[in-house]
Amino acid sequence: MTLIHDEPERFARDALEGFCDVHSHLVHHVRGGAVRATGTPDGKVALVIGGGSGHYPAFGGYVGVGLADATVAGDVFASPSTESVARICRQAHRGGGIVLGFGNYAGDVLNFGAAATRLRGEGIDVRVLAVTDDVASAPKETPELRRGVAGDVPVFKIAGAAAEAGMSLDEVERLARHANARTQSLGIAFSGCTLPGAEAPLFTVEKGAVAIGLGIHGEPGIRDEKAMSAEALADLLVEPLLAERPEGADGRVAVLLNGLGATKYEELFVLWTHVARRLRGAGLTLVHPEVGEFVTSLDMAGCSLTLTWLDAELEPLWLAPAHGAAFRRGHVEPRPAAPKPVETGTDVPSFPEASDASRESAAKACAIVERLAAVLAEAEEELGRIDAVAGDGDHGQGMRRGSASAAEGARKALAAGAGAGSLLAHAGDRWADTAGGTSGAIWGLLLRGFGTALGDRAGVDADAAVRGALAAREAVTTLGRAKPGDKTLVDALVPFVDALEAEVRGGARLRDAWVRAAEASTRAADETAKLTPRLGRARPLAAKSIGHPDAGAVSLALCARTVGEVLNAG
Repeated sequence: MTLIHDEPERFARDALEGFCDVHSHLVHHVRGGAVRATGTPDGKVALVIGGGSGHYPAFGGYVGVGLADATVAGDVFASPSTESVARICRQAHRGGGIVLGFGNYAGDVLNFGAAATRLRGEGIDVRVLAVTDDVASAPKETPELRRGVAGDVPVFKIAGAAAEAGMSLDEVERLARHANARTQSLGIAFSGCTLPGAEAPLFTVEKGAVAIGLGIHGEPGIRDEKAMSAEALADLLVEPLLAERPEGADGRVAVLLNGLGATKYEELFVLWTHVARRLRGAGLTLVHPEVGEFVTSLDMAGCSLTLTWLDAELEPLWLAPAHGAAFRRGHVEPRPAAPKPVETGTDVPSFPEASDASRESAAKACAIVERLAAVLAEAEEELGRIDAVAGDGDHGQGMRRGSASAAEGARKALAAGAGAGSLLAHAGDRWADTAGGTSGAIWGLLLRGFGTALGDRAGVDADAAVRGALAAREAVTTLGRAKPGDKTLVDALVPFVDALEAEVRGGARLRDAWVRAAEASTRAADETAKLTPRLGRARPLAAKSIGHPDAGAVSLALCARTVGEVLNAG
């Protein structure tokens, strides 16, 4: 269990603060992450990496010379918010553009992608790189669906070395994608991990068994097998990776045997003897192999094996000098210290001037967001139970935390004179920033999209509500890439928006149209029990998900009904 903590909800922030204090000669602590404490030249490409906490030394341990320029840290197993990613990217940017690196998880894809869109709008060239190395999570015919696990390390090492060498943004991106395409991993677990403050692990492995194909966010394996010897485990890990040898690969590989948090180094070394023998027996040359903890999952017992198939371009970058808190290679010349970035910003930004009608609608919007927070707090346990069937069980917690922060933000925005559009956009940013993860990102997009479409110049009528709903749907489906039938929140969102538009176009009053749209959304959410997940963390666990509704769809339908109740209450 994760036993040392104060308030569980502060675990990730407290751990980040402690890490940055210990390694203050390497990193500066900034809100939500860390940036290099050593100077970097103007014009250098910035590599910014990140994801959820709970994986140390990923990702803070890989900030340093020859590695990343900054890291963004979300809550435990939850993506950092769009706002955090964008803010830390600005702090790391030196004029040469940015490569954004993260594991291919839905929340990270949404938040890093949304941040990249914001930064491009500010004139910063940003390239997005989702690492896709986990062979257990999708077949090699669809590598874009694979998760990122310990393959993050060689990919980021190679990208960081290319950036450190002064290569252009185009070249750094090309080499990073090349490394990603030639990197594969497979993991196993003997026990699940326990979140700070939780009384039980996210999943369990039966005694005398080993789970194959786990995820680093506490997702269980895709199948269990009877426990076996170290030699047999080595074969189990090596064989699927050898099967993915790229055409033309000359047999030189970077190898990473990674402990997941509760596996002793001695155990890894025992396993390594068999892994190395098996790889060399296949004719491979092992180039500077690494054994240890590189991407963990709190206190999970288990390990993963990663191969990166090197070539004349990648090998020098894999071997290039680097100096971070958790990864050192060769000799790095001392660098001058860099000043700590000045953190700016206030809890409540200034808002555009709003019309009286829009401020009146803002008061109603604030009441709606406050009611959502109350309802979601009551539903936390049930939403968590639904999510735990094929996910990590944190959906209820994320919805409670995000909506509570959104309600606080809405109240402050209302007091500051914001119109309806700005109030909803600010509430959405607060929701995303606090909740993190996939649901936080989606609800941030929903409210911001809705608010942007409404604006602050007029009150909210039925036609405006339809425009807001259409914009919210567009924002979520464009960045989230989900479609109806994927078993996500979109399965409840699309019927809601379609029904709302049809009812309003048919002449219904907003309150009546909204209630009927919420009913359509609820029916659609219930129907997701029949679907097989095609995106997100539940996809590799499709069999476990069938027969159970999607938690995101259920919570969206609940929110839709709640808004209808507030509208009809006057």
